Amino acid sequence: MLQRLLVISGVIWSLLTPLCIVAQVSPAANAAEIKLQLNKLNVLGSVLYVAAHPDDENTRLISYLAKEKLYRTGYLSLTRGDGGQNLIGNELGPLLGLIRTQELLAARRIDGGEQFFTRANDFGYTKSPEETFTFWNKDSILADMVFVIRSFQPDVIICRFPATGEGGHGQHTASAILAQEAFTAAADAKRFPEQLKQVSVWQVKRLLWNTFSFGATNTTSEDQFKIDVGVYNKLLGRGYSEIAADSRSMHKSQGFGAGKNRGVQWEYFKTIAGEAPVNDLLSGVVAGWGRVAGSSSIQTMVDQLIAAYRMEDPAASVDGLVKLYSALQSLPDSYWKMQKMKETEQLICICSGLWMEAYSTKTTLSPGMLLEWKVQAINRGTVPVILKSIRVQQFDSTMNVTLRNNELLTLQRKQLLDPNTPVTQPYWLQQPYTLGEYRIPERSLVLKPENEAAAYAEFNVEIAGKNFVFKRPLVYKSVDPVRGEVYRQLEVAPAITATIDEPTYLFSTAQSRVVKVNLKSGIENAGGTVSLEVPKGWVVTPAGIPFELKSIGDERAVSFSVSPATGAIKAAVDTMTAIVTLNGKKLDRGLLNISYDHIPAITIYPTSSAKLVSVPLVIKGRNIGYLKGAGDLIPEMLQQIGYTVTMLSDEEIANGNLSVYDAIVTGVRAYNTNDRLKFLNDKLLEYVKAGGILLVQYNTSGNDLVMNNFGPYPFKISRERVTDEQAQVTFLQPDAAVLQTPNKITPADFDGWVQERGLYFLADIDSNYQKIFAMNDKGEQPKDGSLVVCNYGKGRYVYTGLSFFRELPAGVPGAYRLFVNLISK
Repeated sequence: MLQRLLVISGVIWSLLTPLCIVAQVSPAANAAEIKLQLNKLNVLGSVLYVAAHPDDENTRLISYLAKEKLYRTGYLSLTRGDGGQNLIGNELGPLLGLIRTQELLAARRIDGGEQFFTRANDFGYTKSPEETFTFWNKDSILADMVFVIRSFQPDVIICRFPATGEGGHGQHTASAILAQEAFTAAADAKRFPEQLKQVSVWQVKRLLWNTFSFGATNTTSEDQFKIDVGVYNKLLGRGYSEIAADSRSMHKSQGFGAGKNRGVQWEYFKTIAGEAPVNDLLSGVVAGWGRVAGSSSIQTMVDQLIAAYRMEDPAASVDGLVKLYSALQSLPDSYWKMQKMKETEQLICICSGLWMEAYSTKTTLSPGMLLEWKVQAINRGTVPVILKSIRVQQFDSTMNVTLRNNELLTLQRKQLLDPNTPVTQPYWLQQPYTLGEYRIPERSLVLKPENEAAAYAEFNVEIAGKNFVFKRPLVYKSVDPVRGEVYRQLEVAPAITATIDEPTYLFSTAQSRVVKVNLKSGIENAGGTVSLEVPKGWVVTPAGIPFELKSIGDERAVSFSVSPATGAIKAAVDTMTAIVTLNGKKLDRGLLNISYDHIPAITIYPTSSAKLVSVPLVIKGRNIGYLKGAGDLIPEMLQQIGYTVTMLSDEEIANGNLSVYDAIVTGVRAYNTNDRLKFLNDKLLEYVKAGGILLVQYNTSGNDLVMNNFGPYPFKISRERVTDEQAQVTFLQPDAAVLQTPNKITPADFDGWVQERGLYFLADIDSNYQKIFAMNDKGEQPKDGSLVVCNYGKGRYVYTGLSFFRELPAGVPGAYRLFVNLISK
């Protein structure tokens, strides 16, 4: 759900989970997790899992590799899932990609993997890798993958999908093709040589395909290499299928809540490149200290630490860990030296009972504004700890304070936030991007799944005679009466944001519309003017509105009148932008926040723009009942063109007077998400029979349908779709009423569609239905199940798989004209 309020969930960092850049408390782990991490000090192996999207990854295998085998384990998702569907809200495109990024990070915090992405933009479903590569720049995405491999240095790469197409989605197959090329290119100094200033070539031992059995597609066989990942971890008290279920259930926007399986669970693998595994995925790899030159004493030190570890007193291990850290420092520089130093440093902090956090007293600041911060530290163990200094940006304070056992130390200061601190904005959304890929400022950012925190506190401490520097992000902490402690990321905001109230404004006549702009100040004594820039052919009054906002956080709403310059309305899509003139500078940023309880809140400052959509449109009827489905913006879009939309409750459908509605529309996937519809469907059909119009938008096939037969006559939902948004549309029933009134529908109404024509078309359609259109992707037979209508009693029943949930928010004029016809008598 889009909101104007930022709320970030607190996230606890587990010892066996890599550090993610989120608002977070000081690292913590229980004694059992510490024991596993000590064991991990002796494991020097790594595995990288590769697929196309969030939720493609095998969380059961990732949790097994990270927590049982104790390998450094990563998941490289080529995209952020921007082109998917959204079961929990109405965000689509890049906004959905932001949600799914955080869902992946939440999953990794559970299963112990690390997360990586490339610049690839998920532009939607494709049916072949060839189609995918018409949108993706293959070389730039391959270069990102090679950079991740050269940096992460996996011993083994595992693909979720094969390069031969069994994965279905064209992006799935493309991910496997790219993985094969990256396997070879990462080891070749002639490929992407510019990277070698930052990383070295790396030869992966083997590339495997993690074969699968999905529905009717079973690619596993008993002659493949297999491992049982359903084992039980006695220290954690859970099996890996149980951990994986919690991880996979974080993909809530995709409806991927998973049940916990127990017992034997086999995973199968086919070798694609390199030596085939024999007894283990890392067969032939020296996955211990034998792979690091000069480390003969390290193995002994770690073995002694493990043998001496007492769960009731982790602090007793600190002296040995400090000695290990010093020994690691003396080794020649290498990949595994740095990895094990990081792991040892975190163990020293946690075993000592040291807790440190840093807070801002405000949630939002602009560069150069007054930053009030507080740091806290406490030593809850028995190991001597001296806090030598604290640094926050340009502030550096010498302390030399001994942290007494269980006594909280608090330090508060005021300073100006560094004026060069960048505004909070995901790095992949900072520059204009294409349908196929994002632009990122520098290649190394692909190693970071999200932005660094806006500011850090550095704690310089001495533990058992050794100096360490621990960084903690500045966050805002509050107590919610329901959720308890809530940590919010410190936002760095522009001096002024000007947010246009709606993303799209529709004009079917020359009548003017009010456009509201919400101003918010990030500085004190902000005064200037705000205006709307519109293209030729539009008129805005007034030309500008002066404003004055005295305090940080002050808000004001101003209104403009916008209208077409002429009375003749032609189908067109234009863009207007809000511009703030402040101290001679022009600012064009808006404010958008997304908040869900299962992930940290998300803030972006996009260009403050909105679409101006001109559409010659005749409307019949005014009252629409809307039954919510998985979430879409169609009710708001219908209101934009003058409909009165009432969101229907189950109670109103069961017992209300539905005859007051000219039409009733069910939201996308309503028959997948609303269990009550199996009891309410007869009421909806009675409404049609009595003279109403019922428009049912697409639902997915499969077991999550609440009922199979919900139309007045039989049909089945298939998985057929047309992914080419420019595919030719054939009018099978050109004289059908829904194509004639109140708007004459022509092939031109299918111009300018986005991402796809439609999905989950109908099949086995009863003869009582009229099939209105036929369409197909290149090389396929025409599909006639995108839109069907039938008369039922005195009314009309409509089922459509056309992607109105994408087209209407995108401002596609023809989609509005057709949708209005479908709900008009």
